[in-house]
Amino acid sequence: MRRADIIADTLEELVFTGDFSDGDRLDEIRLARQFNVSRTPIREALQRLVASGLAVQIPNRGVFIRQPGPVELMEMFETMAEIEGVCGRLAAQRISERALSDLEAANLRCTAAVGIGDTDGYYRENEHFHHVIYHEAGNAFLEQEALRLHRRLKPFRRLQLRLRGRMAQSMSEHEAIVAALRAGQAELVANTLRGHVAIQGEKFHLLMASLRRAAE
Repeated sequence: MRRADIIADTLEELVFTGDFSDGDRLDEIRLARQFNVSRTPIREALQRLVASGLAVQIPNRGVFIRQPGPVELMEMFETMAEIEGVCGRLAAQRISERALSDLEAANLRCTAAVGIGDTDGYYRENEHFHHVIYHEAGNAFLEQEALRLHRRLKPFRRLQLRLRGRMAQSMSEHEAIVAALRAGQAELVANTLRGHVAIQGEKFHLLMASLRRAAE
């Protein structure tokens, strides 16, 4: 992983555990000293937080933490679930054999990550898995909208995998999605993907509660 991504992952967790509060300014110089790096990877990490909606950049003032409220978060997950469902429905009609093989290979790597309890490794392969489906929907506008919201929800989708049993459950859902894609069952793919994403919002709230308890 790039240094900027490692720093961004750490900052996301610090936000969730309460080390940063809503409205706190993220000072580049202090963070560069804290992580013992130049300001370049810090700037890149902060831009990732801005892209995900965990921070906002105010011209001439800097980058500030912005915690989405529970209603906003659930609305984003609800929208993401519907977009993924549409992508899956279209992909079931248009997906190539090569892309199906790519999904199966990603699932094998996900399985390996589950075996060693590597949630971050699992998420990286999971991200690739979903991006393939967006592309195979064969609609460039839809793909870009899916990627945009996926980036916004990345920290939440990544951290919910730490809940006990969630990786194994996610893996089972991935296998069902690929089987339905191979069979060309468009509605089954759409429904499975919709449920796969929608459940993450619920699981995320459980994760937030556990992180806050750990930080007390």
